[in-house]
Amino acid sequence: MAPKRKVIITCAITGSAHTPTMSAHLPITPEQIAQEAIAAAKAGAAIVHLHARDPETGRPTCDPDVYGMFVDKIRQATDVVLNITTGGPASMKADERVAAAIRFKPELASLNMGSLSPYGRHRIADRYSAWKHPWEAELFEGARNRTYINTEDVIEYTLREVGRHSTRFECECYDVGHLYNVAYFADSGLLKPPFIIQTVFGFSGGIGLHPENLTHMRAIADK
Repeated sequence: MAPKRKVIITCAITGSAHTPTMSAHLPITPEQIAQEAIAAAKAGAAIVHLHARDPETGRPTCDPDVYGMFVDKIRQATDVVLNITTGGPASMKADERVAAAIRFKPELASLNMGSLSPYGRHRIADRYSAWKHPWEAELFEGARNRTYINTEDVIEYTLREVGRHSTRFECECYDVGHLYNVAYFADSGLLKPPFIIQTVFGFSGGIGLHPENLTHMRAIADK
C-alpha cells in the first residue's frame, strides 16, 4: 500500500475571470465573499484565494478598502491561510495591484510569473445574448488586444514590496517559460525555497490541457 500523502486544499472564492452573468452563485459583495470563504474553511479548505469585487457591479477591483470589508471577518472566524492576489486588469499599475497584499500582509500572495495574452477569449462573448453589466462584454470582447502584463520589473517590484512583510508567494505558471522565470528569480535571491508553484492548464494563451503537458510541467518544476 502506498504511503498516505497530506493534501492542502485551496479554494478560490471568486477569481477574476467569471462574471455575474455566468452564474447567479458568484460571490460579489464583501459579505458573500466572507461567507463563502468561512464555509470553505469549515469544509476543509486550508487556503482561501481572494479577489475583491465591486459590490454594485461585480467587476474585479484591487481596492484595498473593499478587501478590508471581508479580510478581517475571515480572519476572525477561521484560521485559514489567506492568499491575496497581486493580479489585476491590464490597465492597472503594479502599485495598485499589490496595495491590498501590502496592507493586509497575508500569509500568501499569488503572483503570475510572466505576461499572458488571452487568445480567443473574445469567443466567450458569443455564448451570451445579454449581459447584466456592460463591463462584462468589454472584458471578453476586448481580449483580442489585451495583455496581462507581468514583466521582469513588475515581478521584481511585487516580490520586493509584498515580500518585505513576510508574505510568501504562490507562483502562478501558465506556461513552461513561467517555470524558468521562477528559477530566474530564485537564482537572484528574491524567491526563497520551499517554492509554492501553481500550474494552470487550459487558460487561453497558456499551456493546453493535454495530459502530457502536466507531466512535462512537473518535470521542469522538479528541475
